[in-house]
Amino acid sequence: MTRLSAAVPPWLAHALRAQRGPIPWSAVLRGALAGGPLLLAAVLSGRSSIGVVAALGAMLAGINDRPGSRRTSVKRLGVPALAGAAGLLVGSYAGQHASAAPLTLLLTCLGFFAGAVSAIGPVASGAGTQLLVASAIGAGMPLPEPGWQRALFFLAGAGWLLALRLVLPTPGATSGDYRFDGERTAVAAVYDAVAQLLDAVGAVDAGTRRAGLTAALDHAEDALAGPRLRRRAGSATERRLHAQYAVALPLAEAATALAWAGDAVPARAAEGPRRLAAAVRDSTHTGPLPAPARSAPALRALDDALLHAAEAFDRGAGGNLHTRRRTAASLVRTALDSGGREYGLRVALSFGAGVAVAQALNHARWYGLHTHWYWLPATAVFLVKPDLGPLASRVLCRAAGTVLGAVLFAGLAALLPRPEGLVALVVISGALIPVATRHFAAQTAVVTVLVLALVMVGGEPQASWNRIGETALACAIVLLVGHLPTPGQRGGGVRARLARAHDAAHAYLAHVLSGSGDRTGRWVLRREAYRALAEARAAIDLAAAELPALARHTEGTEEVAAVLERLVDTTTACAVHLDDAGRLPARHRERIAELLAELTDAHEHAGLDTPEAPRLPVAV
Repeated sequence: MTRLSAAVPPWLAHALRAQRGPIPWSAVLRGALAGGPLLLAAVLSGRSSIGVVAALGAMLAGINDRPGSRRTSVKRLGVPALAGAAGLLVGSYAGQHASAAPLTLLLTCLGFFAGAVSAIGPVASGAGTQLLVASAIGAGMPLPEPGWQRALFFLAGAGWLLALRLVLPTPGATSGDYRFDGERTAVAAVYDAVAQLLDAVGAVDAGTRRAGLTAALDHAEDALAGPRLRRRAGSATERRLHAQYAVALPLAEAATALAWAGDAVPARAAEGPRRLAAAVRDSTHTGPLPAPARSAPALRALDDALLHAAEAFDRGAGGNLHTRRRTAASLVRTALDSGGREYGLRVALSFGAGVAVAQALNHARWYGLHTHWYWLPATAVFLVKPDLGPLASRVLCRAAGTVLGAVLFAGLAALLPRPEGLVALVVISGALIPVATRHFAAQTAVVTVLVLALVMVGGEPQASWNRIGETALACAIVLLVGHLPTPGQRGGGVRARLARAHDAAHAYLAHVLSGSGDRTGRWVLRREAYRALAEARAAIDLAAAELPALARHTEGTEEVAAVLERLVDTTTACAVHLDDAGRLPARHRERIAELLAELTDAHEHAGLDTPEAPRLPVAV
């Protein structure tokens, strides 16, 4: 780490950091073909207002159009779009029939509900965001259509983008059925991650590679767990991909056990997984696979897993998708736990305060907000989302992006013909959104240009400076709400995720030490333990990058997560050794006991409730 990077505070370092990767040209094409053509068709037919609503639906769906499989996109784009349509419907009728005070109360309650639901996961978070943004737009945007028509046109815009996602082939996808290119890429990445972990055994970056393997397995599981593209058992391609993912699980288990042991492995051990990755990616046969030495339990497990994988690849059928099963009751518990309640309260306060301030300014006819008062609460919704970065970072990025986008649009609006130039801006902005989502400031700038263009196409005056003003107000509201004391202990989101990771780790440990021969059940528990740990680690890293006044509430939680990770790794090594020898050596038993004691100490240091640890069965 350089002196300069060490001197930069974490919240500012996060604001300066952008995601990297190849340009998603397929998403760029979909963005260009989504909102712009719909808006143009509406303008030519003399119904520009419905084009504005449809383009808004396409824009919000475009923000959720991330790399992945087609089946995943059905849920990732479709569920938030349905929530947005519902919000637009509720907001439209509430805005027409409720006065300022009841409207503010209704939207504040909706904010608590959407915030609590957002704690469930990324798709739920996107749904909560669109619910609130669309409800604010419905309540405040002057449109001639009734609420039910607005909701239908909003859904049409989002549905059009989803249809493009399902139908258009990905550039460069030349092998196999192009509809499954995302799934193939995700499964191949698992085998590549196994190979990378094997290369790092005994090295300092083995932990990072193990985390990369977890991320690859999570992504592949999600890519394959969406709705089938054909009914019943699915196509032969689907069944083959399920089988290829299923046989990757014992490979990942063996590689993790080898990394835990830390003993050097032969270089050829990683060659087999790499050939399997190429076979998945190119839809070809594996050919002969180099067998590793069988001098240790984990190496024998790796060799057995490679043989099983080669057989499954050649057979190309079978394979149960060992995916997580989340019941409705568990989802409700997640929404109502400490993290869901805390986030729901902050969303409700930020969104409700935005509505109240905007309504007051609207009544006083101040600042020009009587036309676009809904911008203030809608902006607050994006600012309060923790998955967009630490609070200070996202406020800084939102302010900078809004100023840049507003100034850019003001210059372009003075030069471009209307409405043709404005429609062109919508097309260009839609194409840029998939690239701009890599940094919140860039995304804000692009969305600002797109929204301002839509406002003018809808017949309203140029509003760049109003946009800057409402962003400044929203930033102030969210900064204030974000630092307000709340009932109970702060850092509820981190603590709730750590509690779930703890429960998942101990369920996995108890299953392995019970001596059960149910390997399928073991792999499900192992996947859940590592996924829960990854979610907890992401929340901890995000909280650590907050301003000191907020970051102090989660001090010590990183050590809890680190001990849990070591415990799950050790449990995996125990599972592999039990498969090989039927009993655990003293080294493994002692290490588990040490880690359970460390976990108790880490909980006490972090101020967390000390959970009861499972007893080691005498049989092992």
